Order: sequence, then C-alpha cells, then structure tokens
Amino acid sequence: MRRAHTVEQVRTAEAELMAKLPEGTLMQRAAGGLAVAIGNFLGRTYGARVVLLIGSGDNGGDALYAGARLARRGAQVIAVPLSDHAHAEGLAALQAAGGRVGSTDDIPTADVVVDGIVGIGGRPGLRPEALAAVTLAADHQVPIVAVDTPSGVDVDTGETPEPHVHAALTVTFGTHKICHLIDPAASACGPVHLIDIGLDLPDAPVQSLQPDDVRALYPIPDTHSDKYSRGVLGLIAGSTQYPGAAVIATTGALAGPLGMLRYVGPDAVASAVLAVHPEVVVGEGRVQAWAVGSGLSDETLDRELFDRVTQQQDLPVVVDAGGITALDTDRAGYVVITPHAGELSQLIGVPREEIEARRLHYAREVAEDRQLVVLLKGATTVVAAPDGSAFVNPIATPWLATAGSGDVLAGLLGSLLAGGVPEFEAAAVAAYLHAAAGQLAAADGPITAMKVAAALPEVTRQILL
Repeated sequence: MRRAHTVEQVRTAEAELMAKLPEGTLMQRAAGGLAVAIGNFLGRTYGARVVLLIGSGDNGGDALYAGARLARRGAQVIAVPLSDHAHAEGLAALQAAGGRVGSTDDIPTADVVVDGIVGIGGRPGLRPEALAAVTLAADHQVPIVAVDTPSGVDVDTGETPEPHVHAALTVTFGTHKICHLIDPAASACGPVHLIDIGLDLPDAPVQSLQPDDVRALYPIPDTHSDKYSRGVLGLIAGSTQYPGAAVIATTGALAGPLGMLRYVGPDAVASAVLAVHPEVVVGEGRVQAWAVGSGLSDETLDRELFDRVTQQQDLPVVVDAGGITALDTDRAGYVVITPHAGELSQLIGVPREEIEARRLHYAREVAEDRQLVVLLKGATTVVAAPDGSAFVNPIATPWLATAGSGDVLAGLLGSLLAGGVPEFEAAAVAAYLHAAAGQLAAADGPITAMKVAAALPEVTRQILL
C-alpha cells in the first residue's frame, strides 16, 4: 500500500523521532537521500552545475546539506537564497564543501535546479522572487527537483490555486504526502522518490493500492465454490437508444470474479446482450449486488424498477451515469456512485472546473453528506468513504477517455461487490484493474471500451499470480 499522510501527522512523527536522536540527525538522513537522488537524476555528479533555491525553513536546510554532499563529490553547487533567513548551518556546510552563494543569473546555465523554497508547511502560491526564479528555470528548460513537495502546492489537498513549481522529480521523506497522489498537484510532482527516514506514522487518510493489495482483496474461488457462492450480479443498463452500454457493462462484469449475471432491461437490449454473452440470465432473480445506470437517462430509466432495486437496504449497489442523479438522497450505506466530474457537477450544482481543481474535497464532501462511497473518475481516480478515508488510483492512461469505458468500470465494480468485497475496497480494486487493463489495451495505441474489458482477465491473471 502506498500511504499519504497529512502535514500534521508528519510533523508529529518527526518531533517524536527527533526527541530520540542527536540534533540534526533527521536532516542529515534527508539530505543524504536527496543528494543520491539528485545524482541519479543527473546521471553524474562530478562537474554537474546544481543551483539550490533556498527558502527560510528546514526544507532549505535539507537542500543545502545535500548540496554540500554533492559539492564534495565534485559538483559545482550554487545557493540562491530567496530569504534573509536561510538555514545558517546548512549554508556554512555548503561553503565549507566548496559551494558558493550566487544569484538567479546562475539558473540558465544549471544542469538542475533544486526547489528548497518552502516545505510541507508552506501555503499555496510563491512569493514574487521565488516565482521569478522558477519561471527563469522553466524558460531555459532547466529541470527542477523538488525537496519534499513542489513549492506552492497545497500539500494536504492536492489543490493548486496559485502559481507553483512543476518538478521533473520530487524527493520526499518519511512518507508520501497527499499532494503526491492527488491531482492537480500530483501532476506537478513528476516521479516521486521516497526516502525512509525512520518515522513511526499512524494510519494514513489517503492510500493507493499496489498489486499485492489488489491480490489480497480479490475474491479468488476455491474448490468449494459454485456459481452462486462466487456471487450473482443484477445488471440494469442500456436502453433502446444506447444498447451498447448494456453489452459493454456486461463484458466488464463477466471479466470480474462473479459466478452469474442477471440482466434486467428491454427485450431488444437483452437480445443484444445475449448475442455477445449467451451465458447471461435474463430477468430478475436472487442476486448479491446490483449495478445500475450505465446507458440510462431520465427518459429511459424505469423509475419503479430503479427505486425498488436501489432501496434494498441490505444489498450493495453501484450506481453509474444516468442513475446517479436519480438516486434517492436518503438511501445510505452499501452504495457506490461512479461519476466523472461533469456528472458530479450536475449532482451537486458545482462547476465542473471547480470539481477538477478540488477533486479530493468534493469526493469526500459528497461521500460524507450522502453516506455512500464516491468513485470520482478521472486521470487520477479518487475513491472516498463517508469517514473521509480515500483511495487514489494514479495509473490510468489517457486512452481510457473513450466512450463506454465507464460502463466497463461499473460492471467490474458490480462483479466485485457481488463477490463480497466491501464497497470502499471494491471501488478501489475496480479502479486499479480498470486502469491497468487500459494500459495493457493501449500498448499499441488507441483503444475501445470493449478492448479494455477484453484486457481485464489478463491483467487480473498477472496480478493474482
């Protein structure tokens, strides 16, 4: 599991560790890892020109001590103080190692600029002198390595309301921070390299599944399994206007762990489903979960059937697309909704651009207000639970932005629910597998939703091995 902690959690853990260690030990651990990471990023140390942008906090101290290590290995290291309160001991160490103090005039000829402007305690935005230095580096295409987090982003939310650093690499310490996983800030981090400095941390409010986690959560059948114990999913999807949505959602569901799928919908759509998947059972019956909404709209939704299904308080249900705004707001528990930003905008009356800028905030807000799980689709998918916990999936390929992709996800998620995976975890596993299938399908270029669904069994096999 990749875990991301809040600033407060990190500060508390650092204080507890520093109380047990000789003074300066923690900073030296961070600086040592940072120096190695910068050297690896450059591919060399001797003769490299390294410019350090130094603010007033410990973040600047990390950069200065790392610069001293690089200078001792033959790098030309130049510190550019952007504050009158640069870390004095770190600056002295740099100069003792052969580094020097310079100005922003040194930036255009640098091989790398190190962002030691502000640390995790910084607020969004950059002071004018810092913004000018960062802009100069960008204008001359000098890559920036950020220390802990890119300066100017909101560390605890991933929001970027003000100008900020766009890093080619971020080197962070102790744990990931939320901005490393949540867009739009995550896109400003570049690859994130984590240095272990020995922090003892509590449970993280934001997590990202790794293959081992998916393997542990996936309901694998055993010798005692049958089609019913593996899970039966009821699917209400598609319409005479969008019959393909039912076929696509069915394909996604059958690529998951379930043992049987029951399709409920118009006869013409059922015929289309059966033509592709003759193993599907048409008509209502006993199920362990429902997936509803894909390919439906206010005009095509069977309201009586929809309400009857979604108000079964003891069964989990995934509600997609046209079903999201139709869902009874009093229906709480065992529900996962799967909107993209536009659908969430329609649901809560907030502009889409605002939701994209504050993805974690709005996913959490809706999850808490409506007491359900929100899977907010996007390049970085956010899964939020009513208690504020969140999973983030940052591995999706842009090729997944194709018609029907969300139908695959809804079907797969319904399959996992029918297989007994809890709603919050099922949404995270579905998002991971869906994104991984998209990557596999897109290996040769553009993809369709059915290609994504077709890739799911192979992706799952690779993870479960």
